[in-house]
Amino acid sequence: MSRVSIIIPAYNEGDHIIVGLERIVAAVTTDAEILVVVDTADDTTIAPVERFSQDHPQVRAVVSSYGRGPAHAIRFGIDTATSATLVVTMADGCDDPRQIDELVLLVERGVVVAAASRYMAGGQQVGAPRLKRFLSRLAGRSLHTLANAGTRDATNSYKAYNASFVKSVGIDSRDGFEIGLELTAKARRLRLPVAEIPTIWLDRTDGTSNFRIAAWIPKYFRWYRFAFGPRLTVEEITAKMNRSTTER
Repeated sequence: MSRVSIIIPAYNEGDHIIVGLERIVAAVTTDAEILVVVDTADDTTIAPVERFSQDHPQVRAVVSSYGRGPAHAIRFGIDTATSATLVVTMADGCDDPRQIDELVLLVERGVVVAAASRYMAGGQQVGAPRLKRFLSRLAGRSLHTLANAGTRDATNSYKAYNASFVKSVGIDSRDGFEIGLELTAKARRLRLPVAEIPTIWLDRTDGTSNFRIAAWIPKYFRWYRFAFGPRLTVEEITAKMNRSTTER
């Protein structure tokens, strides 16, 4: 079994996926399996990944059976992964894979969520729409200051997780990329340790982003609010999520 499972949700990336995979393989020294998760068997990402895996057998494409969208892809990747530590990173090559080894070590030392942070000292975000940058920074900084969230970049999808923690609290997001914020908020309510290290995020230069800010703001706000409140047990979180699902 590998020390870390690296999960990459992808949607019709085609050959654009290769640059990111090459960077991950070159940067990561930790024994890893790399799962590129797509929605359907005809996704254009699959063929390039299969060619790449001939020289890098730790990389494989898997087709999600959970439905379409990044949240389902990430959930499927987590459930397919075999490692005690999980890292979620994006297919667009915006994330710097040199942080993966450090994120894994943080989780192995006892952190349940380890965030690659654009908004702490030494971190940086280059590019991206101005409104997206503003809202992301505002949410991250305010959660860090007001909710003691443990990271200034709770909205960033680029994080490592303790697999047992994720399985215990479950994932309730079903739409966008808000899983990183959801799990950070759940760790905060459980009063479990969250940590961060700086990263430099560079906006993609090839391909098209699948991030839909207007559609997903309400989903993020749900988990932003959830981060505030008294300490809960896993059972209490599960009960809250079940009530929330019933009330919809």
